[in-house]
Amino acid sequence: MKKLVLIAITLMTVQAFAQQKKGEGNKERMHKMQNLSPEEAATMQTKRLTLHLDLNEKQQAEVQKLLLANAEARKAKMEEMKAKREKGELQKPTKEERLKMANARLDHQIAMKSKMKEILSEEQFAKWEKMQARMAHKGKEKRKMQDNKRMHQKKKE
Repeated sequence: MKKLVLIAITLMTVQAFAQQKKGEGNKERMHKMQNLSPEEAATMQTKRLTLHLDLNEKQQAEVQKLLLANAEARKAKMEEMKAKREKGELQKPTKEERLKMANARLDHQIAMKSKMKEILSEEQFAKWEKMQARMAHKGKEKRKMQDNKRMHQKKKE
């Protein structure tokens, strides 16, 4: 009986440490991705999509161009936000500003989807949509966990 309890405790401890390291690895990966140039980020994303969707040469070139434009816009936006934060000008957006940003984001997603639909075959597009849905679900779960952490921190204060 003692051996079973000892084994159970050992397994729970190992599992807890494994999960902590997984989260730390994600943060490191995120920081590495932020330090990439737009060209490098677009190339990596294109290669990942090539592996998942089996893209041909023409599709790779078109997807690369599309992802490069997205990466450059994202990098510019990050630099703008960083500059505002350093100047102390970064403020919480108003309701109208949040609505405007949400509409702009949705318009961009719609445009991206239509461009990808032109580039990919029907089978590839269906697979790409599943990937996007999976990523969106993961993002929602991550935000939910972050919100829970914030709530617990506020309760402690």
